[in-house]
Amino acid sequence: MTEVSVSPTIGLIVGDRDQLMWIDGERTEAATGEWREVKNPALRDTVIARVPSAGAEDVDRAVTASRRAFPGWRAQHFTERSRALSRIADDIEARAEDFARLTALDTGNALRTQARPEVATLISLFRYFAGIAGEVKGTTLPAGDNQLQYTRLEPLGVVACILPWNSPLMIAGFKIPAALAAGNTVILKAADDAPLTILLLAEICNRHLPAGVVNALTGRGSVIGSALSRHPGVDKVSFTGSTEVGRGVAREAGQRLAHVSLELGGKNPSIVFPDAVDDELIDGLLAASRFTRQGQSCTAGSRLFLHEDVYDEVLERLVAKLGALKVGDPLDEATDMGAIINNSQFTQISRYLEEGRASKDLDIALGGNVPADGPLTEGYYHLPTVFGGARNDFRLAQEEIFGPVLVAIRWKDVDDVVRMANDTHFGLAAYVWSHNLDTALNTAHRVEAGWVQVNQGGGQVVGQSYGGYKQSGIGREVSLEGMLAGFTQTKQINVKLRG
Repeated sequence: MTEVSVSPTIGLIVGDRDQLMWIDGERTEAATGEWREVKNPALRDTVIARVPSAGAEDVDRAVTASRRAFPGWRAQHFTERSRALSRIADDIEARAEDFARLTALDTGNALRTQARPEVATLISLFRYFAGIAGEVKGTTLPAGDNQLQYTRLEPLGVVACILPWNSPLMIAGFKIPAALAAGNTVILKAADDAPLTILLLAEICNRHLPAGVVNALTGRGSVIGSALSRHPGVDKVSFTGSTEVGRGVAREAGQRLAHVSLELGGKNPSIVFPDAVDDELIDGLLAASRFTRQGQSCTAGSRLFLHEDVYDEVLERLVAKLGALKVGDPLDEATDMGAIINNSQFTQISRYLEEGRASKDLDIALGGNVPADGPLTEGYYHLPTVFGGARNDFRLAQEEIFGPVLVAIRWKDVDDVVRMANDTHFGLAAYVWSHNLDTALNTAHRVEAGWVQVNQGGGQVVGQSYGGYKQSGIGREVSLEGMLAGFTQTKQINVKLRG
């Protein structure tokens, strides 16, 4: 049975209840004079802080500051930008526990299993991009003695980074250091429901960067996210979030032909071959499920394709593993799985569970119910749920639930399971499990996904390109290739030389 633990009191990590935005190197309230409450997912309706509710005027202020800072920042030698990123990484590391505890408080992600690893990834990303800042360079073409032909990779300008609530620091790390290393200035739009860690990150960035290089706004995405997408002074919009919202961002930015990158949703297949069954498989499937992030991950392997010869055994062992997870207070060191971000998301997941329980075709292998009493009712908690007997065309197997819900599907023929894996409009991640290297790699090559893991549920490290196929996104991040393609533009220069 899943263990539960909820602490009745959680202290605020930051010093002041009212947290300010950052524009032009200064803390600032919103021009609107309005505020938004930030609530604790672990304790319903408990306000932990207030942040400004920015409007169009604040977007204009941030864009003006970014454009003013851009010429000086792009003109700096790459070694200066590299040193600044390294100093930021050092400061984040010095306050790593503050960042981790604030992440747990702000997002509901468990301190030990999610919040601390997320901060460690953020530090690694700043150091990685500090190390490759000098790779933003062009090429010289052999054009004969009377010609000098070369290219320059130049920054785009002002980059608006619209961040999600599920892993705000990690996703900020995907965008900010890459954009800065390439010479761009940045405007961060923090997620409505999890803005606090981003404001702390902006504070540290502004200690080491010229005024206006990094700005951070808080408020409704429908207001300032839309204003950033439409603003003529924003050269690129880098968005991470749902496919539905991403379409709107692309539509608004596309009206003015601005650069856009989108990291969107996923309904990711996890394909298990009969020869893969061992203890490492079960641990790997646990990691791939992202249940320790409450399933609130676009890379969650939420469609579990089990070969019919091992279906019962793997499902039984995995259910035992998932059922042993401790659900509760995100700040408790013993907690494996924390809280859902807000009531809206909690309710949406509950509706999927209700549909699964009502289906005559599905078997409830684990969970399936909303906590009805006890300490978990104090927050937005869901228990791990696994539905067996699913078909790939079921709604629960096609739509991104973004919660701790896994559907298990039997398969027999390799061609059939590959067809089912690809039968989705998503294409972000995939997982293949087989001890036969030919089988594993041939399957990995056939799956339509931008990020495929073989015999592991995690495995992503800085420097690897990350992004999706189909409606899971446009562009790549986390890598040198992603930085060059996503945050620079090529200028060709031809010079005639006189003899």
